[in-house]
Amino acid sequence: MQNEFHHSRRAFLCGTGGLMTASAVIGMGSTAAAQTTADSEQVTSVPDTHYYLTDVRLEDGFEHEGEYIAATLTGLYTLEIRDGAIAAILDPGAALTAGVARYSAGGRLALPAFRDMHIHLDKTFYGGPWRAPLPRQGKTIMDMIAREEILLPQLLPSSQQRAEALIGLLLSQGTTMARSHCNIDPVSGLKSLEHLKLALENYSDRFDCEIVAFPQHGLLHSKVDGLMREAMAMGVEFVGGLDPTNVDGAMEKSLDAMFQIALDHDKGVDIHIHETSPSGVAAIRYMVDTVERTPQLRDRLTLSHAFALATLSEAELDPLAERMAAHGVTVASTVPMGALTMPLPRLREKGVTLISGTDSVIDHWSPFGTGDMLEKANLCAQIYGGRDEFALTRAMAIATGDVTPLNDAGTRVWPQAGDLAEFTLAEASCSAEAVARRTPRSATFHKGRLVFGNIAKA
Repeated sequence: MQNEFHHSRRAFLCGTGGLMTASAVIGMGSTAAAQTTADSEQVTSVPDTHYYLTDVRLEDGFEHEGEYIAATLTGLYTLEIRDGAIAAILDPGAALTAGVARYSAGGRLALPAFRDMHIHLDKTFYGGPWRAPLPRQGKTIMDMIAREEILLPQLLPSSQQRAEALIGLLLSQGTTMARSHCNIDPVSGLKSLEHLKLALENYSDRFDCEIVAFPQHGLLHSKVDGLMREAMAMGVEFVGGLDPTNVDGAMEKSLDAMFQIALDHDKGVDIHIHETSPSGVAAIRYMVDTVERTPQLRDRLTLSHAFALATLSEAELDPLAERMAAHGVTVASTVPMGALTMPLPRLREKGVTLISGTDSVIDHWSPFGTGDMLEKANLCAQIYGGRDEFALTRAMAIATGDVTPLNDAGTRVWPQAGDLAEFTLAEASCSAEAVARRTPRSATFHKGRLVFGNIAKA
């Protein structure tokens, strides 16, 4: 519902003085609103299971100029949060129940919590001293695996602490859900998994995570079938895999072994498939064929990276994508920028579910990871031409599991009463600005709990 605070960013800029206009143009519009609570008591935790969060900026719809969407309309609302869910969305003037705790978002924009669906929490340099990776020029994946065999014993003693530091980084960026691949290899055995599970246990009330048992050194090559099965018994949700031709040297045998572990333990599959040669296409086709003839695997296969899809013509891609969609095969992409551009819009057009993740965050593979899923939305917008208001709002879907505040018609679909209270507060006037400018997030909520940042006591 619109209210007296309802406005568009364009109208806000036009109706204010020069200083405020300049501030809003550089992405400080909602910072100015937040400053109205600067003198209020700031809190870093919310002990209440029932409370009101006032002055929350929500998106209301699109403003049009002729046939074009020119701006996003927003308004200030009060969220009633009870037992981890949004019980009601109220206008600012609505009567609030006496005795219920009140906090203020200070005019900041609420965005759906982000989901980092491809990350490696178990092996990171983050949380320790700066360490750039060694050069990769001319190195094959087998060379990198050999390098990792030396590195893992150095990382294991502090891997739990580093994982916890990385989880803290994700929370600061607005991410409350992740899928982490965890090494299962002859060097670390099950130790990486044990340490990761301890880290996740310490964050169990603030952060949700699925684990993929990942045979980084090759399922067949490193002879870890037994360890993988032990990992399944430890509560892992997914069986992982890796480049069955380039690493294991036996595409069908490697994939069959991976699928058999999944079937034996009733788990999903999430495989790293980097191969861009014809063998990569062959592996993807083989996996889709396997799912097609194995009902138990329907909706349970994720192709991480799947770079080979970028080598296909549209005529080759379309029928394969349609089969993937029909059998619930998901693609997890880090939205890479490089010689090959992943056909993500075309896959989505054909009904393929897309998810994304930050992958390597400051580790021996790459020094560039930021842990910021809003960066992935920003990359999607840049790579696939999302320059206008509407396209920028759509780009956010890759970071949130397809949750956007407004649907394509401009109707608010998030948040709704009954939704989990999973959101982040951003220093932005609307989601389009948040995507374009990767605006800072000042607070993150997980199932109604303030798990990062601060808000004002109202």
